[in-house]
Amino acid sequence: MTLGFDTRRAERFAEKMTSALNGAALGLMTSVGHRTGLFDVMRGAPPASSVQLAERAGLAERYVREWLGAMTTAGVVEHDPAAGTFSLPAEHAAVLTRAARPNNLAATFQWIPLLGSVEEEIVNCFERGGGVPYASFGRFHAVMAEESDQTVVAGLLEHIVPLVPGLAEHLARGVDVLDVGCGSGRALARLAGAFPRSRFHGVDVSACAVEHASDEARSLGLSNLRFGVCDAAALDAADGYDVITAFDAIHDQADPAAVLASIAAALRPDGVFLMQDIAGTSVLQEDVAHPLATFLYTVSCLHCMTVSLSSGGAGLGAMWGERTARRMLAEAGFSRVDVQVLPHDPINLYYVARKA
Repeated sequence: MTLGFDTRRAERFAEKMTSALNGAALGLMTSVGHRTGLFDVMRGAPPASSVQLAERAGLAERYVREWLGAMTTAGVVEHDPAAGTFSLPAEHAAVLTRAARPNNLAATFQWIPLLGSVEEEIVNCFERGGGVPYASFGRFHAVMAEESDQTVVAGLLEHIVPLVPGLAEHLARGVDVLDVGCGSGRALARLAGAFPRSRFHGVDVSACAVEHASDEARSLGLSNLRFGVCDAAALDAADGYDVITAFDAIHDQADPAAVLASIAAALRPDGVFLMQDIAGTSVLQEDVAHPLATFLYTVSCLHCMTVSLSSGGAGLGAMWGERTARRMLAEAGFSRVDVQVLPHDPINLYYVARKA
């Protein structure tokens, strides 16, 4: 036995890692439950057998039965062995179903298999450097769109727009709005529908995301909304915008400093930049206090940092934090920066930045 070895500490750590192993497995199966609609089928329904649930969801019974085994042993689903039935408690459905939006944690669990899908490429990056490009993350835009639905779209009009005094009134009168890193465009579509007198423009480096966003805008009949493929570090300052937004987008950029400078140049003198980004502190020992710190650093390592590095970028990472963000905003020309938090969104900070 090694001198000074704490057996109890070793046992407690082993228990912690065993729990983590079960948690990782639960994460994968929770994602499956969300994507297959099983949680939604079980919500508010009477206890049912695996055969009945499979029929309701239009799924293969054998897989549903094994999934129920994982959910039962994890304490997510309740099982009546005498009746051979399964049920989802209302208290669990409140955080696991689409009806629970914006509190649907099952949607967020999709990040686990998405990140796991690039493990081989990430290991190669550990050994050789470089990064993993966006193209390797097959379902990224679909998962990000659902995440945006919860953290941005669900509270956009009620919570986020009011962070900027007078913004709702300006949007109602009619202003020019740019969204940087628009992805599938759901946030901008929500604003365009609510404020028909304003003009909205979304840009993203992904042609696939822009095509999807444009199709959705057309299907909604939003004539005041357009999208385009664009490097955010090279915005056309001649266009001029009254409002620029960036929802969870800046830290992924190859050159975030250039992007912020480009935003400042494209913003009219009395305009406002509204930036949502991850609630890091820029200090590791302080980040420990964040309830989702491990998850956020993992997302950063396996996605945010590596996609930036894949294009020779800075690799800023999701946990760049408030101190770094404030410094970079100041260097970009924003002299007034107000940082706020929203009760429904423990993951992000909201920066309201002005040039004068």
